[in-house]
Amino acid sequence: MSHAPHPLGAPVVRHEALDKVTGTARYAAEHTPPGCLYAWPVPATIAAGRVTAVRTADALAVPGVHAVLTHENAPRLKEPDDPILAVLQDDRVPHHGWYIALVVADSLESAKEGAGVLRIEYARAPHDVTLTEDHPGLYTPEQANGGHPAVRERGDFDGAFAAAPVQIDATYRLGALHNHPMEPHASTAVWADGHLTVHDSSQGSTAVRDSLASVLGLEPSQITVVSEHVGGGFGSKGTARPQVVLAAMAARHTGRPVKLSLPRSQLAAVVGHRAPTVQRVRLGADLDGILTALAHEAVTHTSTVKEFVEQAAVPARTMYISPHSRTTHRVAALDVPSPSWMRAPGEASGMYALESAMDELACALGLDPVELRLRNEPASEPDSGRPFSSRGLSACLREGAERFGWYDRDPAPATRRDGPWLLGTGVASATYPVLVSRSSASAHAAPDGGFRIAVNATDIGTGARTVLAQIAASALGTPVENVRIAIGDSDLPTAPLAGGSSGTASWGWAVHKAAAALAARLDEHTGALPADGLTVTADTEQETAAKSPYARHAFGAHFAEAAVDTVTGEIRVRRLLGVYAAGRILNSRTARSQFIGGMVMGLGMALTEGSTLDPVFGDFTQSDLASYHVPAHADVPDIQAHWIEEEDPHLNPMGSKGIGEIGTVGTAAAIGNAVRHATGARLRELPLTPDRLLPYLP
Repeated sequence: MSHAPHPLGAPVVRHEALDKVTGTARYAAEHTPPGCLYAWPVPATIAAGRVTAVRTADALAVPGVHAVLTHENAPRLKEPDDPILAVLQDDRVPHHGWYIALVVADSLESAKEGAGVLRIEYARAPHDVTLTEDHPGLYTPEQANGGHPAVRERGDFDGAFAAAPVQIDATYRLGALHNHPMEPHASTAVWADGHLTVHDSSQGSTAVRDSLASVLGLEPSQITVVSEHVGGGFGSKGTARPQVVLAAMAARHTGRPVKLSLPRSQLAAVVGHRAPTVQRVRLGADLDGILTALAHEAVTHTSTVKEFVEQAAVPARTMYISPHSRTTHRVAALDVPSPSWMRAPGEASGMYALESAMDELACALGLDPVELRLRNEPASEPDSGRPFSSRGLSACLREGAERFGWYDRDPAPATRRDGPWLLGTGVASATYPVLVSRSSASAHAAPDGGFRIAVNATDIGTGARTVLAQIAASALGTPVENVRIAIGDSDLPTAPLAGGSSGTASWGWAVHKAAAALAARLDEHTGALPADGLTVTADTEQETAAKSPYARHAFGAHFAEAAVDTVTGEIRVRRLLGVYAAGRILNSRTARSQFIGGMVMGLGMALTEGSTLDPVFGDFTQSDLASYHVPAHADVPDIQAHWIEEEDPHLNPMGSKGIGEIGTVGTAAAIGNAVRHATGARLRELPLTPDRLLPYLP
């Protein structure tokens, strides 16, 4: 077979680029089967209690309204694998925004009008939505998100910290954050001859199919879930969300296809959020800056519906020398919407606190912040003792410092000015674990010389189609133009969801295995291919089940330059630079896009994004993009992403690590550290808004 002209790493243009810019790529809400009805969900307006009555007469009188589903007449569900899917099953209201009714009509306008005239009566109960570090309901869970132990202790932290000549003891606060993907959560459901087909905006249609099978009491073979094009998710579409169950229920109840697209104003309450955290970090060091004691203690909230514990203290188990360490998580179950994954869950919030504390330690020592981090590089993973498969943090810090011009800075704070602006620079490290899951794939060779790869991967805007085609082309030794990719359909070979920066590693491993096996078959084959071609299937169950003897992580270094207006308190980031060690980069074009996108999200976390729970009404007050501020183009005039060449033979056949989340991880801390350098003021709560900064300005 011929050598592929587009080897791994080449900046191949996205396969679906033209479809997206011309509008021919169809998303979940753009499928309209004949006879389709439209649904509008009705959220609870109390924070806790019960529904005592739903008066539906006025809604049913609206022209075009077909049905109003409530807990009294909705189809009964089996126990779901996720409690947030138990919608319209009883009268309980566990939090503000919980769905209590669904109006189904001929048009979206009629459904919305019907929802507006429903009369709901409640029995209110006392509620509590406010997280504090001394909340009486705090408890220590068994595990945090990802299966991590909630508590880990090594050595004698208390003794080592008390004996340390240099100590940092600081508490950092981060409010709730919301994913707000460009495409809201949407589902279009059709029942035909006992088979359910759903077009769903999801990060993994296999997982959604299995959840639907569980809650509807069906076999997975009776359900097809299609997620061909998805307009972002950032974790909020990682598993099934209420809209897919509601659409399926309504379609079964009415006997007609039903389309449900959640209003953006409702997303904050029903699709998850990054939970707020209060994090106390204590660092003890000798006079040379070598850490002797490290404690990272995180407090967060979960809902009364289910337990989800943001694993904010986990990164501290990996990052630096820490012979005496304590990392803990405590959680309070409040009357709040259920938190969930948001890009780099745990790492984003936890590294903000840890890297801010490291900067505070550097200031206390009078030591350069880059040098402090270099001095505390561990020889093996501190928590597990396992050797790193590769650890490129030092190289990232050194290359980033050189590219950024770091060593030209005056370390003294509040000394650089540009008119009314104070200027400062900051640095922070980043890490994200290497995750991989079992996947399957098929590779087909056609008589015309073309190839078809089938795997139920999901492209949430990352370029997964393109990278998988490159992996297959590389293994087959053929130009990437000869490879077609079929993804986003649960009838395809089973694959895990797009999440945890594990998609490409998981799907790509199966694709590589199938394509390599097909290439071997073709090398052995003589004569023309049969009319129906040759197909090989592969599964990575055995490979992914084996526990690695190595600690496997991606690393990065973030550098930021911030300008602070001394009159208004406005903060402008003038430069952001990231350097990453993420194994082999499989497509330089899409990788750079992922890194930059993550950094922009980190900028939002630092400066603009924040969501507050109203203690009286119990709801998130920032419920749309007018009040929840995501960064715009003008917010980042100069942003650069680079990576080091890193060969790691202990990962997967491609040698790749996940890149979708690490760009977010250290950005907020780097910006916060730059603001401190600019002003001399250390703020320990995000976002860094003008009202918080103004009292400290000259």
